[in-house]
Amino acid sequence: MVKPKYKIVLARPQDLRHIPDIELAAVTLLEAYAPESVQVEVSSGKELKEAQTDGRLWVALSGETPVGFAHVLILKSGLAHLEELDVHPNHGRRGLGTLLVRKVFDWVTCCGYATITLTTFREPPFNMPFYRRLGFEELPQASFTPELQAIVDHEASRGLDPQTRVVMIWRSL
Repeated sequence: MVKPKYKIVLARPQDLRHIPDIELAAVTLLEAYAPESVQVEVSSGKELKEAQTDGRLWVALSGETPVGFAHVLILKSGLAHLEELDVHPNHGRRGLGTLLVRKVFDWVTCCGYATITLTTFREPPFNMPFYRRLGFEELPQASFTPELQAIVDHEASRGLDPQTRVVMIWRSL
């Protein structure tokens, strides 16, 4: 059996149609953690197109087919925020998540951002522990900007228990 070759690239317009399938496949790994309502959500096509156009969306390709992605938002305050990172479970445990995050780190540094934040689940090993291994640190609630608090509040309104979530930060300097 030939192992697939992977590469991480900026998303192309034709890659956008694959992202919802990746999201829905990846969320199956969170069935014990995420409410059912969240398990059927996919990213807005408009947001993904804007991120692709602005160079804030990367895909992991197997051949020419996207099997993972990283999506960065720029909040109104100018803060970079890793909105989502997903790898299709059929391509998991091969380092693609790490490669995607490292590509985001390169972009953060190259673009002059001092930090990038994210929200994730505390418990599954492919969430908070994964990001911690890559250099993210938990951000105490007292340090949340109003925009980060709004993200946490929005997650809670969608049914995500804030006690199971964590805000993390990576510093480029």
